[in-house]
This record gives sequence, structure tokens and C-alpha cells, in this order.
Amino acid sequence: MAFVSTRRGRYIGVTAGLAAAALVLAGCSSSGGETTDGGAAALTIGTTDKVTTLDPAGSYDNGSFAVQNQVFPFLMNTPYGSPDVEPDIAVSAEYTTPTQYTVTLKPGLVWANGNELTSSDVKFSFDRQLAIAADNGPSSLLYNLESVDAPDDTTVVFNLLAPDDQIFPQILSSPAGPIVDEDSFSATELTADDEIVDANAFAGQYVITSYDFNNLIGYKANPDYEGLLGAAKTDVVNVKYYADSSNLKLDVQEGNIDVAFRSLSATDVEDLRGNDDVKVVDGPGGEIRYITFNFDTQPFGAKTAEADAGKALAVRQAVADLVDRDEIADQVYKGTYTPLYSYVPAGLTGATESLMGLYGDGAGAPDADKAEATLTAAGITEKVGLNLQYSNDHYGPSSGDEYALVKDQLEASGLFTVNLQTTEWVQYSKDRSSDVYPAYQLGWFPDYSDADNYLTPFFLTENFLKNHYVDPEVNDLILQQAVTVDPDARTALIEEIQDKVATQLSTVPLLQGAQVAVTGTTVTGATDTLDASFKFRYAALAKG
Repeated sequence: MAFVSTRRGRYIGVTAGLAAAALVLAGCSSSGGETTDGGAAALTIGTTDKVTTLDPAGSYDNGSFAVQNQVFPFLMNTPYGSPDVEPDIAVSAEYTTPTQYTVTLKPGLVWANGNELTSSDVKFSFDRQLAIAADNGPSSLLYNLESVDAPDDTTVVFNLLAPDDQIFPQILSSPAGPIVDEDSFSATELTADDEIVDANAFAGQYVITSYDFNNLIGYKANPDYEGLLGAAKTDVVNVKYYADSSNLKLDVQEGNIDVAFRSLSATDVEDLRGNDDVKVVDGPGGEIRYITFNFDTQPFGAKTAEADAGKALAVRQAVADLVDRDEIADQVYKGTYTPLYSYVPAGLTGATESLMGLYGDGAGAPDADKAEATLTAAGITEKVGLNLQYSNDHYGPSSGDEYALVKDQLEASGLFTVNLQTTEWVQYSKDRSSDVYPAYQLGWFPDYSDADNYLTPFFLTENFLKNHYVDPEVNDLILQQAVTVDPDARTALIEEIQDKVATQLSTVPLLQGAQVAVTGTTVTGATDTLDASFKFRYAALAKG
């Protein structure tokens, strides 16, 4: 794909061929003692998370955002140890009118390829998010953005539809917020990973020096980074992608890698806590796990042969009556996850337990008799056949055990026959937004520490789930809470939204969990980056 330059600047092509990946990692074992040019030991990080695309307009998943966080600049960001946003590559950001949020960039910013980084790039980045609106992209977060102006090279004006948006500054730090080089990205379609890498179109704390999709990525500290987070503590970082978490565990405990982050099984984490050769580092939670229903294709869904909205709701309600969250948390996750009875996790302002009183025995436990009564009242007298899908490589190695247990719980009631299937994440992320799965696993890693981030992406009319859930009243309440300045009034709206969605069950929340990383004994900085921002920044890590 060819791009035409739209502004001043020079383009320097930097080839980073995939064959170079093997050379980058040739000596990256932590026992090998490889050092960077500055003398600090290079780091190797292992993960089972998968990248879908480097293009910020095309991905809304933790694996892709983990890479984007290292290499793309943001207007707003969270400093280490804080969930609150501050200007990143900007010197100021403020409301100049109730519907205009004005950001002033630092002067003299450049991309790693030598192109100037100006307000024109910022406008381009947000315009393309809205224009592309990819099914698996984060454009739904920009629901309140009408347009972007760039009156001069360092000034950006975001024109908002509703005034007094309390969330917009945080959205600028979210997956919708990475700024991209307008000379290196297409304005109308997603740009391929190899084109982004070859263009060296980076301005974050790191640049990518080698890229082998979901196998190896090599990073080098960006000397021109001028953002909030400061210089990287380690010059060279290599990230190795694992298909099997057992191999990830083996490599970190034997010192073949320095850091294991996302995802080890709960059993493996428990075992490693007793290993003196590694450190297990825990961070604040925020992750949630849940079952999503496609309102068109679920049993009795709107586009099935037996379409019946009342029966479809009864099926969702029966599932909510039957799942035993305590059993899943204890048996599968050894207490590293805890039961979740609403859409906003405990600890955030506005969190409720809306589902607890509505479903099961009213105190958090399952109730098969109640589920049967719900189905019978809706006219369902036969066993319900439910196709249930989960990802075998994205939400950790225990997903198979988790969903096998969900299947057992549903079938033990005698009310369901569950056809349990699994697909690898890269295909899964495409299928789930294309009506392939009637019911399926998802997890959520927050973009920012506010209850809004557990409501807006899921339950607005145009939402990330693409599951055909629509409720105009819920939609309006979500928009209203985002612009409500009084904190008590806003909290009341957040609680009301949870109560309303709990009666409809677009999703059935299951669990919430903490962040966990396992490191070598000489690695520092993991505690700094496992913070309430929920962003794992490689630049905070160092070894020896």
C-alpha cells in the first residue's frame, strides 16, 4: 500500500525484516548476561497474549495494546503508580469551552523515522479511528467526539457532542488514543504490521527493531521520546510469545526469560510462589471474565428459526441462575479470582452486586429449581441446546477448565445440553463479532480506572461486543453519567445502569481478578508497572 505525504517532514524507511528476529534473541537468555550499549542487561519477557494487529484502529485487546503502549505516543497517560491521567506528549490539556477540549503539544516532537509529529498527526489519528470503525477496534470509545481541529502545529481542539465530559481525558489514554504517523498509515483502512514496522512509525518509549508475528518482537529504547514516563530503564527488550503456558512457566523458573506476564495458570502461580529462584509480583485487580450472548443467534435469538425475545431472555436468566462462581474461583483459579455479581468490579466507585439478588438463591449460590421455573414460565419445556465458545490461548491456560466447569454446571441441572468449542484468539476475535458464536467467553482489561469503562464499551447502542443488544434508556443513562459533574449524582446513575442491564443480561459476569507477574530475582520495576493504570510498561523494568 502506498501513502502520499500530506505535510512537511522527511521519511526515512527503516527495514526491520522478520529474519532479524532470530538475531535479536540470539543471546537473550537471562543467564547469558547480554548487555545493551549502555551497560544495562537486556530483558526478555514472555507472554501467551496474542497480537491481532499493531494498528490502533483495528485492535481492542490486551495483547495488541501491550505492544501499542510501548511504541506509540499518547496525548494523555497515567504516570507510574497512579490511575489518574496527565498530559503525556502535551504540555497542557483542558476544557476551553464545555464542548471543546484543547490540547497543546510539546514543540519539536518527531517520529523515530524523522517525520515531524504535529497536531496534524493527532487529527489524522482520531479521524481515521472514526472513519475505519473496525469491528474489533476501539472507535466505540469515541462516541462523544464530533470532530477534531488542528489550527496550528501544536494545538488540537476536540469538539464534543455533549458538554462537560468527565471521561474524555481518560479516553485519550485508552486504546482509542495512540497517535500515529499520517505519512505511514492509511486514512481509510487498516495498515499492515510489516508496513508499520518498516516505516519505523513509532514515538513511544520504545521502537520495534524486529517483528515476527506472535513469535518474537525486539524493542530498543527511543532516545527521542519526550513523554510523561521518562527514559526507559532498559535499552533492549525482547518479547517472546508462547503457545503453551507450561513452557512459559518452565522458562521463567529456569531463568531462560526474565519476566512472565499473562498468563500462567493459577496452579503454576501457586507453585512458583514457593520457588526461591523467582519473584511473584501481585498488582491491583480490574480484569473481569464473563459470558456474552449474541441476541441474534443465541437460543431463541432474533434471527433464529424459533425467535422469541421472552424465551431468549429466559435462557440467559437460567444460565445466571445456574453458574456457581465460587466453585469456579476456588477449583479453577485457587482464589486468584473472586466471584463477580455485576458489571463494575468491586473497588470502583459505583460498583454494585446487582445480579446477586436477582439470580440463583439470592445470596450468590446457584439454584436449579429457580432456573427450571424461569424456563417453564417462558414456555421452554425441552432441554436447551447451547453452543458455547471459549478461546484456548488468550485468557490464560485455565480457560478450558473454567468453561468445562460452566458446561458441567449447566448440564448438571438437566436443563441444558452444552456444545463446548474452542478457537485460537486471532480467529476468535473475528468470529465473535461476525455472529458466529451464540454464546462465548470474553474478558476485560480496563482502559482506565473508572466505572464508565465497564459500561460504555458494552452497552451503548453501538458497542464493542457487537452482540445486537440495544436499549435506548440504558444508552441515554450511559451518556448522561459521562457528563454528570456531581459525583454523588453520577454514582447513582452508574448504579442504575447496572441494575437495568442485570435484568436483561447482555452478558453474565463471572469473575474478577488481579494482575500477576513472575520475574527473576534480580529484576526490578515490576511493582511500579503493575499499577492501577493496568498498563504493563516495559520501560519500568530493569535487571541486575
